[in-house]
Amino acid sequence: MADLARRSRLLALVLIFLGPVLAGGLAAQSLDIPSKTWGLSFGNSKTFTGLRFNFRDNQVRKITGVNVTLWRPRKDNKDAVVTGLSLGLAPGGGRLIGAQLGILGAGAESTMIGLNVGGFGVGAGEDLIGVNIGGFGAGAGENVTGITLGGLGAGAGTNLFGIAIGGLGVGAGEDVTGICIGGLGVGAGETFKGIAIGGLGAGAGENITGLVIGGLGAGCGENLKGIVLAGLGAGAGRRLTGLAICGLAAGAPEIRGLVIGGLGAGGKDLRGVFVGGAMIRIEKGGRLTGLAASSFNHVRGTLNGVSIGIVNYAWSIEKGFQIGLVNIVRDNPKGLRVLPVFNTRL
Repeated sequence: MADLARRSRLLALVLIFLGPVLAGGLAAQSLDIPSKTWGLSFGNSKTFTGLRFNFRDNQVRKITGVNVTLWRPRKDNKDAVVTGLSLGLAPGGGRLIGAQLGILGAGAESTMIGLNVGGFGVGAGEDLIGVNIGGFGAGAGENVTGITLGGLGAGAGTNLFGIAIGGLGVGAGEDVTGICIGGLGVGAGETFKGIAIGGLGAGAGENITGLVIGGLGAGCGENLKGIVLAGLGAGAGRRLTGLAICGLAAGAPEIRGLVIGGLGAGGKDLRGVFVGGAMIRIEKGGRLTGLAASSFNHVRGTLNGVSIGIVNYAWSIEKGFQIGLVNIVRDNPKGLRVLPVFNTRL
């Protein structure tokens, strides 16, 4: 009889635990020991503190403690606030605070804060904050903050702050600040600040500031400032400032600093030191201030510095000179426009 009684109690617990599923959506029930609000709970308790087991959360309001669920919540669970430890195949809720560990994944309608780990991925409709690890990816509709690791990628709809590593890429719709490594690339819709390493490239819609390494290239729509290492090329829509080393070339309307390009560099207003295997090129009406060293230095404007190459060309020289086999200064007097070895303003 005692054995039968124990089996009956165990069966009752199982039925209560799986009741919401077996009943096909009927009103959920729970067994709560010793109180309806705290202790040990089996079933869909709505507000509870302690250790709780449920198959699938439904219209939960607030859970504090350890929440173990077998399946992802229903859609009408978006207002649930779970604080503590969430465990299961795919734990979720409206707002999750603490540690969320999901075999398949973990997600929140609004915010996840703390340690967020999902076998396939982790995500939040608004903000993802803390240590975020997703087997395939990790992301949020608005902001991602902290340390984020995504097997395929990591991304934020608005801003990304901290350290982010994505197997394919890392990016944000607006600003990225921190250290980012993307297997293919790293990108920001507006501004990037920090260290960016992209297997193929790194870029931003507006500005980049920091250390940028792009397997193929790096670039932005406005200003690029810092150290740039690019397999092929680097460019900025407005100004490039700092050190740029490129397999092929670097270019921007304005460049300030040191540029070393396998082929060369180009722009309209260049100030600094520019070294290229083939050409340093200044656009028509532009200006080169500093040192240009390449096979062909083509200054279709004013040279204010030193030009060293096999062939040196400048429309005019303000202060400085040319050294090379052929040196051309277009506005010099006739007979002095093309000279071997050396030329200057005459």
